[in-house]
Amino acid sequence: MFRQSTDKRVAVFVAEGLEEIEGLTVVDLLFRAGIPCDTVSIVEDHGVTSSHQVRITCDRSIYDEGFSFDDYDMLVLPGGMPGTLNLGACEPLCGALKRFAAEGRQVAAICAAPTVLAKLGILEGRRATCFPGMEDALVEHGAKLTAGAVVVDGNVTTSRGMGTAIDFGLRIVGHYLGEEPARALAAKIVYRA
Repeated sequence: MFRQSTDKRVAVFVAEGLEEIEGLTVVDLLFRAGIPCDTVSIVEDHGVTSSHQVRITCDRSIYDEGFSFDDYDMLVLPGGMPGTLNLGACEPLCGALKRFAAEGRQVAAICAAPTVLAKLGILEGRRATCFPGMEDALVEHGAKLTAGAVVVDGNVTTSRGMGTAIDFGLRIVGHYLGEEPARALAAKIVYRA
């Protein structure tokens, strides 16, 4: 659809019990926009089962020989349960998220997954959003809660849930390619915000 105009690469982390729409929508939109993206399993197995029993085969695992978080410009966390809990329990991933945030590199999370960022101290003093009912976890860790579909505060992007997954993915496309290509992509997929 678009000519690839970035050498930046995005990692979407896949945990057992993820909300598949939140992860795969981002992957789909980045693919359509020509932005390099990998699905990355947080377990040794490349095959992961979603919260709705959909089997996903990932491109890579964090345990693959030669894997490095530094191969990526942005780390993206889909939500879902127990996927979010599994992401938050993955020490290598959490260490990378903290480092990326501290270095001003891009991190993004949707649905319940912003709670992972909050518990790591990444959302302290930042505007953020999450799935309704999970707000206390953000506020408890110093986030400035908003009700936006997608909230960008510096190098951190958060979103509310499956119903905002397209907005979330388009925001990431806009970050890399600009607003006009993101709008053009929205029109191509007949998306009406």
